[in-house]
Amino acid sequence: MLKLKFDEKGLIPVIAQDYRTGEVRMLAWANEEAIRKTLETGYAHYYSRSRQKIWKKGESSGELQKVKEVRVDCDEDTVIYIIEQEKNKACHTGERNCFYRSIDARKVTKPLPFEVLQRLQEVIKERLEKKTENSYTVKLVEKGKERVFQKFGEESVETLIALLKGNKEEIVYETADMLYMLLVSLEINGIDIKEVMEELIKRFK
Repeated sequence: MLKLKFDEKGLIPVIAQDYRTGEVRMLAWANEEAIRKTLETGYAHYYSRSRQKIWKKGESSGELQKVKEVRVDCDEDTVIYIIEQEKNKACHTGERNCFYRSIDARKVTKPLPFEVLQRLQEVIKERLEKKTENSYTVKLVEKGKERVFQKFGEESVETLIALLKGNKEEIVYETADMLYMLLVSLEINGIDIKEVMEELIKRFK
């Protein structure tokens, strides 16, 4: 294991980054024992500076963080836990991550580009489970799989036509429509976009 550089109190900052979306879920502190417990158990452990004790994230709330990988920065004085947030709310306030406000105190409501596909599929899944009233997604899926796949085919053709025409704005717009229909198609087949991304990862040489 790399020789981590703990501060004078024996602590090191730990960033929890979501494996699926890439979003930063939270920042906390850990001592050497907390790091070792994390590596041994596969679940995120931190050190509470106020309580002066090691704590397992989600032990009481159920919001466990399954650790996929632990990364260390170039100076070896900061750690990242690459985690799967099991119930999807990392912050004690009930928000999905602790960085839900901008510097001017406004609540952040939109995902960043790198997390948008995963977040969009979450919305699709939630609307289908709750049968959200007046939801286009719900109404479409209620017409059956064949209709969903037909719509995906239509959007794919429209994207192809836009590509052939070469108009940038049209290409971007039609591609967004196609990706939405792809996510709906994946969702009704029980496939998470994460699985597609993991297949692409396998192909990295």
